[in-house]
Amino acid sequence: MPNLDTANVKMTAITEKYEGYVSSMGTYQTIVRVKSPYLNQAIADISLLGKLKSKNLTGRDVSEQYYDFKIRLENAEKARARYLELLAKAEDVSAALLVERELERLNGEIDVLKGRMNRMDHLSDYATITIEWEERKKLGILGYIGKGLYEGVRWLFVRN
Repeated sequence: MPNLDTANVKMTAITEKYEGYVSSMGTYQTIVRVKSPYLNQAIADISLLGKLKSKNLTGRDVSEQYYDFKIRLENAEKARARYLELLAKAEDVSAALLVERELERLNGEIDVLKGRMNRMDHLSDYATITIEWEERKKLGILGYIGKGLYEGVRWLFVRN
């Protein structure tokens, strides 16, 4: 790769090509997210930017956790509906305040559960690709001589 800045510009173009976005971009590491169906094509395009040293694909099944959040959300919404009925039937201010306090707690719980479920939906829609950049070192005149000597000696002792 000629230059890390050039590689990051190309990374942005690849990310946009696969309907994704750049999560973070730096000198030594870039993190991008692409639509999950395009993961393999994106990795193939990224591999063309330089020498691929290693590749590691991982995944995590969160369907049980998502289902748990969904049930908890449904239960919290049902409880909220019951509390709203109680609030309408409250006979005095102290009873109404108790019901409102519980409604406030339930609303907070509902918001948290919806946020977690939205995050899980987003994570399943997009694949995360982390690229660790390593710039190729350019040898000087003496470096080429040293490398030539090294390769010559290595050839004398090790042959594939």
